[in-house]
Amino acid sequence: MTSAEIIELTDKYVMRTYGRLPLALVRGQGARVWDAEGKEYLDFVAGLAVCSLGHCHPAVVEAIASQARKLMHVSNLYHIEPQAKLAQLLVENSCGDRVFFCNSGAEANEAAIKLARKYGKIHGGQEKYEIITALKSFHGRTLAAITATAQPKYQKGFEPLPAGFKYVPFNDVEALSRAVNPSTCAVLLEPVQGEGGVNVATSEYLKAARELCDRYNALLIFDEVQCGLGRTGKFLAYQHYGVEPDIFTLAKALGGGFPIGAMVAKEEVAVAFSPGDHASTFGGNPLACAAGLAAVGCLLNEGVIENAARVGAYLKDCLLELAGRFSFVKEVRGLGLMLGMELTVEGKEIVGKCQDRGLLINCVDNHILRFIPPLIITEAEVDGAVEILAGVLAEIKQ
Repeated sequence: MTSAEIIELTDKYVMRTYGRLPLALVRGQGARVWDAEGKEYLDFVAGLAVCSLGHCHPAVVEAIASQARKLMHVSNLYHIEPQAKLAQLLVENSCGDRVFFCNSGAEANEAAIKLARKYGKIHGGQEKYEIITALKSFHGRTLAAITATAQPKYQKGFEPLPAGFKYVPFNDVEALSRAVNPSTCAVLLEPVQGEGGVNVATSEYLKAARELCDRYNALLIFDEVQCGLGRTGKFLAYQHYGVEPDIFTLAKALGGGFPIGAMVAKEEVAVAFSPGDHASTFGGNPLACAAGLAAVGCLLNEGVIENAARVGAYLKDCLLELAGRFSFVKEVRGLGLMLGMELTVEGKEIVGKCQDRGLLINCVDNHILRFIPPLIITEAEVDGAVEILAGVLAEIKQ
């Protein structure tokens, strides 16, 4: 099919919940993708931080193919070998002790919300149910997750929202201190906000959150759905801060492109869940966990995380150099290969022009360009992307 035919078919039959770009991608390899006409693009979106090993990584492809020939799905009524092994791998490389598997980041955050509520009631009574989140956060599209997401644009039209959520400004220690109280069962934060504009938490803020949660017997939850699994140059973003959460959530990069999510909790918190308290039919199925084992194994053992730190610093320097050349670039920020360039002009035109020239980037909050390429990206590929971006920026009229 041609791109036009794919787009026409999509418009006719697929529900219109996405503002799609006029592009139909049909193949990918490493940090590059191709459309239906064979045009090549450098991919600095990576499936929204999903394809951290690039497209069609051989280890992930082989793991999926091999597992598909053996066993794709059984119920969680039974024990599942790849699931147990992936849980072990995540626990042995984090502060967590037990893992609940699901299919997405929203589901992982739903599980965390439920666990926090259950833990709160066990240890603090029926009134200990309030969850505090940060403005500009993003925690998913299910009803509880968009309520936790402190951005009205995602909530409009879906009222009434579930009760028990409170919002505070990100990186504002004083506001957080005023908000946490005996009814608080959890504080839910992203160490680096992705959809909110690539906003990086300060050490002071996360340490204050930890201290407040300890003081009020509340749980500290880190949403690492986007910023976890090597994206920031550490296996998990919290490892930059010397602060351990009680619960953290994962998805996106966990399956190397295959859908899987996870909630990881410390033992003393995990025991609040009993059989029947939470479940997922597809969560932790053999196929997803085989993909996860391969993807996480590559992240940990093939220098991918170190590459993210090194090349991320290089990309940030390149973007800072552009900021010095163009007055409408307000700020460059981020960690590792999770970077944002805030503009005083809208970014939609820039995204379109870059796409026309063979570079895929993303814009959040209308005026923040987001760069989340595969973690295997090279400095030479960064140079190619920056050359295209510089040419586009030079054409922008303020």
